[in-house]
Amino acid sequence: MSNPYDEAHAQSLDDPDAFWGAAAEDIHWTRRWDKVLDDSNPPFYRWFAGGELNTCYNAVDRHVEAGRGDQAAVIYDSPVTGDTVRTMTYAELQDQVARFAGVLAAQGVAKGDRVVIYMPMVPETLVAMLGCARLGAVHSVVFGGFAANELAIRIDDAKPKAMVSATCGIEGGRVIEYLPLLNGAIEQASHKPDHCIILERPQAPGGLTSGRDLDWAEAMQGATPHDCVPLAATDPLYILYTSGTTGEPKGVVRDNGGHAVALKWSMKAIYDVDPGEVYWAASDVGWVVGHSYIVYAPLLHGCTTVVYEGKPVGTPDAGAFWRVIADHKVSVMFTAPTAFRAIKREDPEAALLKQYDMSNFKTLFLAGERTDPDTLAWAQTHLERPVIDHWWQTETGWPIASNCLGLHVFPVRPGSPTKAVPGWDVQVVDADAKPVPRGDIGAICCKLPLPPGTLPTLWQNDTRYVESYLEEFPGFYKTADAGYQDEDGYLYIMSRTDDIINVAGHRLSTGGMEEVLAAHPDVAECAVVGVEDQLKGQSPVGFLVLKAGVSRPEGDIVGEAVALMREKIGPVAAFKQAAIVERLPKTRSGKILRGTMQKIADNQEYKAPATIDDPAILDEIEEALIGLGLASARKD
Repeated sequence: MSNPYDEAHAQSLDDPDAFWGAAAEDIHWTRRWDKVLDDSNPPFYRWFAGGELNTCYNAVDRHVEAGRGDQAAVIYDSPVTGDTVRTMTYAELQDQVARFAGVLAAQGVAKGDRVVIYMPMVPETLVAMLGCARLGAVHSVVFGGFAANELAIRIDDAKPKAMVSATCGIEGGRVIEYLPLLNGAIEQASHKPDHCIILERPQAPGGLTSGRDLDWAEAMQGATPHDCVPLAATDPLYILYTSGTTGEPKGVVRDNGGHAVALKWSMKAIYDVDPGEVYWAASDVGWVVGHSYIVYAPLLHGCTTVVYEGKPVGTPDAGAFWRVIADHKVSVMFTAPTAFRAIKREDPEAALLKQYDMSNFKTLFLAGERTDPDTLAWAQTHLERPVIDHWWQTETGWPIASNCLGLHVFPVRPGSPTKAVPGWDVQVVDADAKPVPRGDIGAICCKLPLPPGTLPTLWQNDTRYVESYLEEFPGFYKTADAGYQDEDGYLYIMSRTDDIINVAGHRLSTGGMEEVLAAHPDVAECAVVGVEDQLKGQSPVGFLVLKAGVSRPEGDIVGEAVALMREKIGPVAAFKQAAIVERLPKTRSGKILRGTMQKIADNQEYKAPATIDDPAILDEIEEALIGLGLASARKD
């Protein structure tokens, strides 16, 4: 028998015009579209061609006009500043956003101009983004604290008319001053923005550059509120830079029309939340999760969104997430598996969870990297709520695969983000773009055209868009993820395609090996990389981070891990070496830097990625590999 999910997925592929046309009725349009899908110029597909709307109006103004201005729109929770809670209603948000749009307009910013936003996790960041959307200016948010040279590269690519920043951000207990980084970036960049609007924070007062910088508070006081500007559905809403293999960032473009339709639809269909509920994506606005599910989707849907300036542990302890959920009556939370591994490591029995009232909490969603079955089981056991793994990318803007709770609830299968979301035709293919048998590992690709809300191209670089995503598998978008599909259509995302290692002719997934290691009772989190082996081609090496309080001999734990791998995967894995480390190198968004670790092991030159959380961790990894005899000490 069919169910609402099956029916929706079938219609979305068989008749996308009808499916997405119906979804678009939930958006306010100043001019109705001429065509739902414009496929006249493949592979450059456009959604809702001829339509006009304003994303800010749909996210803010229309809720006020519908009589819900007194509802909380944004809850700011900042344990690192003592400014623990500040709430902004939809009416207050409308006033602030209209004023900030007026500030931008007074500096000559208009429709089509770019604005680079380099801000911490504060409500003003959302105000800046929505103010740009109100004017039709294209915002490009760069993660606060990014190195000056990386910011300069993005300035030169986007060529902003203005920049918005703050005097500092706060990472845990550390104040990171932004103005020296901002000034350094502008000095390095060939393009010079006309103005910078700076939010002064008490943790780092002053430092504004006379003649260039405007004080946020002063500018807002004298600002004339600005109305929403009608925009074409195909006009860009924002540019978000993602790392490229060449070292030059790729500017992912998001349009206005398809983005608003897809994100609004996803809130009920995927996350099963209703307007008025509190939705919390524990991420950062500098990443795609923050764009989609801290800012736009919750507000488009009329939810209350949480802006959290803190960490899962250490601000002040591993109960931080439970406190936020309890204090603000969070209904649905979305975060990265790495956050839960950190909590599990510090509080293995979830003792702190018992201190908080979780009665309003319905569902936990995880994404950002694979959710290992051990972390999934831990969260399910202690939360006693559905824990949903789902999969998507910066480029896609919203989930490719998920258990769509608002349509039909499928049984959770550990290691799988369930099935393709309606709108997505996901296929597992070989090198010739031919489907592989169910159960076989291949390249996971998405048949064109991609659904609304995805990237239509890269900023001013159609050629690179085709080369990066469409060329290798004609007719498909290349996700660069590898995995398989089972007989029931469940997807299993095993690793990036370059994380499939070849051991004596056997193609093995490092993700599958990590699942085995994560099941060891003493292991909090782990990573597996393939290192060069003259005999076998590659051999797997494991890195284990132990749970807090584990004091057993490290040799015993490593021996058990090797034995576990032999038992679960077999001798074919040739898994013989593992190192216990204090922590794993990660990006600020929580992704483990397996490629960099592999280069260290293979004695190749490497550069610490701009997104790395703490470069010093790479030295610890190198020492561990030297201890295993796999890396040579480098000469500075």
